[in-house]
Amino acid sequence: MKDSSPQTVYLSDYTPFGFVVERVELTFRLAPESTRVTSRIRFAPNPETTDRTFFLHGEELRLVSARIDGAEVTPDVTERGLTCAVPDAAFTWEAEVEIAPAKNTALEGLYMSNGMYCTQCEAEGFRKITYYPDRPDVMASFDVRIESDLPVMLSNGNPGAAGDGFAEWHDPWPKPAYLFALVAGELEARSDTFTTRSGTPVDLNLWVRPGDLPKTEWGLEALKKSMRWDEEVYGREYDLDVFNIVAVDDFNMGAMENKGLNIFNSSAVLASPDTSTDANFERIEAIIAHEYFHNWTGNRITCRDWFQLCLKEGLTVFRDSQFTADMRSAPVKRIGDVIDLRARQFPEDQGPLSHPVRPDSFQEINNFYTATVYEKGAEVIGMLKRLVGDDDYAKALDLYFERHDGQACTIEDWLTVFEDATGRDLSQFKRWYTQSGTPRLSVEERYEGSDYTLTFRQHTPTTPGQDEKAPQVLPIAVGLLSPNGDEVVPTTLLEMTEAEQSFTFPNMASRPVPSLLRGFSAPVVLEREASAEQRAFLLAHDTDPFCRWEAGRGLARAALMASVTEGAAPDVAYLDGLRQVVADPALDPAFRALMLQMPTQSELAQALAEAGTTPDPDAIFAAQEALMRAMAERWQDLLPDLAEQARVTQPYAPDAAQSGKRALGAAVLSLQTRLDGGTAARAQFDSADNMTLRLSALGCLVRADAADDALAAFEAAWSHDRLVMDKWFGIQIMLAPPAKAADRAAELTGHPAFEMTNPNRFRAVMGALASNHAGFHRADGAGYDLLAHWLGKLDAKNPQTAARMATAFQTWRRYDADRRARMQTALRTLRDRPGLSGDMSEMVGRLLGDG
Repeated sequence: MKDSSPQTVYLSDYTPFGFVVERVELTFRLAPESTRVTSRIRFAPNPETTDRTFFLHGEELRLVSARIDGAEVTPDVTERGLTCAVPDAAFTWEAEVEIAPAKNTALEGLYMSNGMYCTQCEAEGFRKITYYPDRPDVMASFDVRIESDLPVMLSNGNPGAAGDGFAEWHDPWPKPAYLFALVAGELEARSDTFTTRSGTPVDLNLWVRPGDLPKTEWGLEALKKSMRWDEEVYGREYDLDVFNIVAVDDFNMGAMENKGLNIFNSSAVLASPDTSTDANFERIEAIIAHEYFHNWTGNRITCRDWFQLCLKEGLTVFRDSQFTADMRSAPVKRIGDVIDLRARQFPEDQGPLSHPVRPDSFQEINNFYTATVYEKGAEVIGMLKRLVGDDDYAKALDLYFERHDGQACTIEDWLTVFEDATGRDLSQFKRWYTQSGTPRLSVEERYEGSDYTLTFRQHTPTTPGQDEKAPQVLPIAVGLLSPNGDEVVPTTLLEMTEAEQSFTFPNMASRPVPSLLRGFSAPVVLEREASAEQRAFLLAHDTDPFCRWEAGRGLARAALMASVTEGAAPDVAYLDGLRQVVADPALDPAFRALMLQMPTQSELAQALAEAGTTPDPDAIFAAQEALMRAMAERWQDLLPDLAEQARVTQPYAPDAAQSGKRALGAAVLSLQTRLDGGTAARAQFDSADNMTLRLSALGCLVRADAADDALAAFEAAWSHDRLVMDKWFGIQIMLAPPAKAADRAAELTGHPAFEMTNPNRFRAVMGALASNHAGFHRADGAGYDLLAHWLGKLDAKNPQTAARMATAFQTWRRYDADRRARMQTALRTLRDRPGLSGDMSEMVGRLLGDG
């Protein structure tokens, strides 16, 4: 394990590697305890730098031998890598190392998962395979030979020679080491072909363990849809003879875009109606698209250094969001993205882990695979597209691919392309990459004569390391409605560049009602003094789906906050206004289901904190439950009709139409359960013919604390299926009554099927506890202590997953003094644990504000 006191790396210190890698040849002789890796690498002096320090990264390797141009050498080896004197000319480096994949519980580098060899090299895993300049700006073609008695042996690129006990692969496209991949095991594949628009055939394979083949059809179809979409929308064709995907049970991430050999967490690729929910199908479709789209935005054009991570991830998240919007409902997708951004990224921006989309320093890069880099990075791309327009966006992307194909690039390269393609000056826009925090946008209205003026003011609160904030470029999409609900000014994009700026709409016959930030055109917090009547008007009449949803969300948030702070009864006017929307059969069922979602308890806690009230998790939970019960009671006559509208009579399909209906049905069932205690939910659980219906019913029963028999039946039916059992573990903690959540989580850690070293299973238990807001924040601190205890245990095995899950503590400062003290104690106990990893040490230090 790496030193727990790693050095800070700064963007400003970047220098190119002193050598160019011209060719890489690797041979793997696989063995669980003693795999031998032989590397033969051709180096040449890099003309872009005079620094000729020959340092190769390497960790947890046993060096067997090293040669330069055939002559044995003795390098200076440390736990971080090796240095060696080398010729001042081109030379060939050869090394043989030994590693133990079976002992690699960190799941970085080459490791084993249920008898299968697999790799994960992003961000810095390749250095656990062999000595190499493991940095993204070092790119080379790879030739790989795998020797093993296993029947399937895969690597990047195109297949070469193969025979009894060996397989060779050649990747002609230069790539950094983080995109290297190898898989070997007892596997079977679902295969198909895809013909590119230029007529080139591509062999497609989705490899799985025996028994999982029935769960591969959806994934392969999603891959073909992604390939076609990227050709049609971005003009990007695939560039190898074969595209392989492999499902792996033990994987830290969702998936990895290795060139030509994508490795997926099984949960992100395997699906069937019996074992997967509609949400699983949609997630799989999106992740497959995301990893495939990386072929161009991440692989063919990669990052110069890890500070530029958003260059590939933000752009690719934006592309996969476009894809899902085209495949399903664009408004529902947009609202879902905003919900996720506010739930995950806004708290990050507002807490001790705040950092720019492009950080300027880090200690462990694994800790910067964050919602800010991914989701906020995608929002920045979306804003850029709105500002320049669809045509200029397409023109700039074509120039980007043409100019930088085969290169490792920076954010400056990306923005320069847009400046050259559009003629715009993007120097101020660049602040979105360098300035942390979520801008706050306030608005004032003025109506004089026939002129209607909107005055906006923006400010960004102080964040760690950034006290002074400059104004951002904000694209603000606005529409205006007349008092009778007609749209008098369609969506208009206002470009705000100053701290305060006014925009006037002349010739208004009457004072309009503004519809602001349509489509959530910028990732800001809109501070708007809107009355309940104005929100109700927008809920009824706004033509923009996001703003209509936002109006309903605002009414619900106001009602819940009033209940928490004043003991107010549920707002009847809100319930009646919402009923009109939810009961409208002309609206998309998926949209109506979103309208029925309450603001999350964490969202309410943040809103209360910002309003100057210390949030009480128990009071928030009680207020939310009271509002849902009032809704159920007031809509008793409506619920049967809504349930009928949500009923699907056709054979199961995970398409947008059926999924939307089932989402609405799940929301209705949740309301019904609050009236009948679970009678309808139990009936649905018993009769369900797909996992979506079965799991939504089980969730209702868990929430009603009436699920013991159903949980036992579920376990008995699905104990053989690892992914389904993850659902079983998670749902009974996430939706448990708050008083029982921590105890249930503790109990489940003793279950025979609980495996701490499997990231999916660990997240199913501890991630579910963190997601049960009132349960995690139980007043006695049981949730804090339990999570910190298990994070410490996991850190010794898998630092990357443990450190990422420590972010559950990032909002500790907003709660009462007792809860704050308990969380601090839990974090300090974790910080002081002997042998703490560098990943966790940095994370806990940032959470506590130690540095």
